Amino acid sequence: MSQLRIGIAGLGGIAQKAYLPILSRAENWALTGAFSPNQQKARVICDSYRIPCFSSLSELTHHCDAVFVHSSTASHFQVVSELLKLGVHVYVDKPLAETLEQSEQLIELAHQQRKMLMVGFNRHFAPLYQQLKQNMAQASSLRMDKHRTNSVGPNDVRFTMLDDYLHVVDTALWLAGQGAKLMSEQLLNNQQKQMLYAEHHFRCGNTIVTTSMHRQAGSQRESIQAVTSGAIFQVDDMRRWQSESAQGIVELPTPGWLTTLEQRGFDGAIRHFVEAVSNQTQPETSGEQAIYAQRIVEQLLQSRSE
Repeated sequence: MSQLRIGIAGLGGIAQKAYLPILSRAENWALTGAFSPNQQKARVICDSYRIPCFSSLSELTHHCDAVFVHSSTASHFQVVSELLKLGVHVYVDKPLAETLEQSEQLIELAHQQRKMLMVGFNRHFAPLYQQLKQNMAQASSLRMDKHRTNSVGPNDVRFTMLDDYLHVVDTALWLAGQGAKLMSEQLLNNQQKQMLYAEHHFRCGNTIVTTSMHRQAGSQRESIQAVTSGAIFQVDDMRRWQSESAQGIVELPTPGWLTTLEQRGFDGAIRHFVEAVSNQTQPETSGEQAIYAQRIVEQLLQSRSE
């Protein structure tokens, strides 16, 4: 395939903060334009990046081989379906769709259309998390915490579980590398059915996995601790690494040349998708892998309602 032509559907916060700064560099791809239903806002953003602003998804796909979708979760099924039927490869923010049934339908449609469909679980491509995964073979336990300063509501617990807690479950179970079996759970809500705190314990092979999130912890913190045979590893906010063993404590400084978007895996995720489409290889977070954590979260919600 010649130089990959890339478009963007949806120009909200995540597109502006994480994707446009990378995609606009146009290295072994070409950013050929964007579409957003809010045309007035879209034109301002597109003008700032000197790319065309298209008036419809159909018009956008005439100039693209692949599209990055950053629209609302509620719109994912409609937008991704249309793009796949129009014959382009798709990268979409997590979750793949609002319901598990819709996600399964999109995976089947991508298969039928013979198009790549990748879900943007950026933490799979965070360098320190990839380094941690290489040390997980002898892990007895892994704990991942992702807390918020003041983020209770306004949406209900289901939305928060699929929008934010999904990252915790997906990352922890990806690192553990085994089929997960739920052991125990705690999910606290307020009277408005908004999530306050979640903690779940899984068994993945010989590894006990704990996932945790507080929505009003007073700290915007993400950390992972893995206890293995011979060493304890700690990664904080995807940028600080510490390992402790009989030889002492080792701390690795964040390389000065590594940008925040590289640290957090966005750069790696984008490049992985571009390479997968260009080389016609299956992306890591596609198919069943893309909805594995969504299946687990749906089970957690279902077990709570029973």
